[in-house]
Amino acid sequence: MSERPFESLSSRIDARTAVVGVVGLGYVGLPLAVELARSGYRTIGFDTKQSVVDGVEAGRSHVQDVSSDIVGAFVGEGLLSATEDLKRLSECDVICICVPTPLNKTKDPDLSYVVASAHAIAHGLRPGQLVILESTTYPGTTREVLLPVLEEESGLRVGEDFFVCFSPERVDPGNPVWHTRNTPKVLGGITPACRDAGVSIYETVFDTMVPVESAEAAELVKVYENTFRMINIALANELAQACDKLKVDVWDVIEAAATKPFGFMKFTPGPGLGGHCIPLDPHYLSWKMRTLAFKTRMIELASEINAEMPAFVVKKVADALNEDAKAVKGSKVLVLGIAYKKDIDDLRESPALGIVQLLEEKGADVEYHDPHCPVIADDGHTPLCNLPMSSVALTDEVIAGADVVLIVTDHSVVDYARVARLAGVVVDTRGVMRGVHANGRVEGMSGPVGLFAPPALRREA
Repeated sequence: MSERPFESLSSRIDARTAVVGVVGLGYVGLPLAVELARSGYRTIGFDTKQSVVDGVEAGRSHVQDVSSDIVGAFVGEGLLSATEDLKRLSECDVICICVPTPLNKTKDPDLSYVVASAHAIAHGLRPGQLVILESTTYPGTTREVLLPVLEEESGLRVGEDFFVCFSPERVDPGNPVWHTRNTPKVLGGITPACRDAGVSIYETVFDTMVPVESAEAAELVKVYENTFRMINIALANELAQACDKLKVDVWDVIEAAATKPFGFMKFTPGPGLGGHCIPLDPHYLSWKMRTLAFKTRMIELASEINAEMPAFVVKKVADALNEDAKAVKGSKVLVLGIAYKKDIDDLRESPALGIVQLLEEKGADVEYHDPHCPVIADDGHTPLCNLPMSSVALTDEVIAGADVVLIVTDHSVVDYARVARLAGVVVDTRGVMRGVHANGRVEGMSGPVGLFAPPALRREA
């Protein structure tokens, strides 16, 4: 008598003979593929971009948090490979879906990549396979969108013949402490057997597993995590605008509040939200709840506050120029940092792009410096007026020649004391100029930036 599908899959996982496929080799998929290979599984990466496939096959990484040395080592050992041929999904015992789930212009989820992956998997689905969706989405996607395609096209039964789970990605690009393996891994299944199958492989890859009762619970965990962050960032951004009216240093208030050892969690203001997760994920939940006649009022209000921040920053630039009897039109603005967060090369949803667009619309002559993003090209999603743009060298002449230096992304490699020494006017949206001796004028999120700062934040020019 042949083994039942669950036992057959479990035995292959235990023996490390299971083959794992990762659909989508982006900032989620490639790190996951590397960790699967590190755990001893032969891993096949699938991607529609030939350049990505060719790069991985040549041992090159296109993801900042994954080194080419590691990719090359696993490729050389035969544990990692890449292909465009989705027919090879039938070779895989476990298939992890890590494809984009963007929002359209009306903030409705676009699940076309998930659906396309489902059809490709269903074409060769066989007993004993496990499918894990990792792409961020609304609660119900795994059961209502992915599962019907797999069952109807294969004729197999979930929980008996094959297994389906949802396990949300938890990637924080550039984080030196928390990475793919040591970040606790949430997972929920369509059935208890599905959950057990998912845990059986992922517990060999991740340090800590967090099983939940259903796929819907796991889906909701992801959107709740980022909704929590989005709402609290909105509160910090609203506080910054209130402090601007009150002529109080917002950073002073937040840092003092953060000394409370209980009942407070520190969130900081900024020029707007960026990245794939925080600006987008809460809208998956909003969309789903609208279909159930429920209005997520806090999400909508927080989104509105955060969306106002680029315009608030541009107003701060205009006010700073006005102090010198200058108009925005014709003024030279040097933007420091174009990535959505410090020390990474990711431009997705970066507030800097919207800020540059607003400044250009007002007639400013905008240049930017970002060592992590040397070029910004028109990819059909980047909202800039004058493309392509290239990062300028941060020379003394460039700094001193700007009418305003606008700090949008606080990359660690920038010498802010040097900027303070050379610039005539600085608008600082990140609080990095607090405690820095400046020869010119420094404006913050809430008025002029003074020399007072806790000792750990003081920098000498």
